[in-house]
Amino acid sequence: MRKILDRLLEHSYVIVISMAGLLALVFMVGPVAVALAMSFTDGQTLKFPPDTYSLRWYRSLLDPVQSAPIQQAAMNSLKIAALAVLGAVLFAVPAAFGMTRLGKRPVTLLEPLVLAPLVLPSLVYGLAALLAADSIGLRPSLWLVVAGHVVIFGPLMYRSTLAIAQRIDPHLEEASTMLGIARLSTFIRVTLPLLLPGVFAGAFLVFMQSLDNVSITLFLADARTTVLPLRMFQMVEESLDVRVAAVSGVLITLSMLVLLLIQRLAPLLRQGR
Repeated sequence: MRKILDRLLEHSYVIVISMAGLLALVFMVGPVAVALAMSFTDGQTLKFPPDTYSLRWYRSLLDPVQSAPIQQAAMNSLKIAALAVLGAVLFAVPAAFGMTRLGKRPVTLLEPLVLAPLVLPSLVYGLAALLAADSIGLRPSLWLVVAGHVVIFGPLMYRSTLAIAQRIDPHLEEASTMLGIARLSTFIRVTLPLLLPGVFAGAFLVFMQSLDNVSITLFLADARTTVLPLRMFQMVEESLDVRVAAVSGVLITLSMLVLLLIQRLAPLLRQGR
């Protein structure tokens, strides 16, 4: 009898966990699938499911006249995201590597400061950054947006790189130094290749967060720097433009392609190490 009860409990547990996982998957993937399906509508309004399907609105996005503001906003967003990734690499990767070489006490004191931007509400930071920049004579601009994104999203690069840096054997660097290789050359030729998986993961996170950010850009961008998320909000408010769904489809596809690329590169990097 006890064995039967144990089996029933075990099967009940599996069923409950499976149902919970399925609901979570539907909750996460469902809206994405709906948005992607609506992007292929041939109608003038957003509707699910669409009456007819076509690539009409994707072709409209490629029209240099009709979609010039969207294309310019997309270029600005891509430029800001790429520069934010570069800035995060230059600042967060050395910080993560340096933290692994410090003692426990300095890391305990410094790490909360490095990770603080992840906790601070981005709206609060955007307003504070605007006031601080104005006090030293800086005006809203694309470069100010990039600086803000590096500060806010740099900790993502730091955390992903730190996870890899903590697993690197410090004796490898010592052996390289003993063989007469300078510290900078050792870092470039030995340490950096080992850090690449964390750097790539952090680059993806920073790029996607920067591409999708609204709050910081809203405060720090000038009138000429229109980014894609703000442009999409304007299109929804003004006329519920169907091209918003097409832009969403492009972003979804881009995200999936980058994820697949990272998934393919990860085994190659491990083999290289």
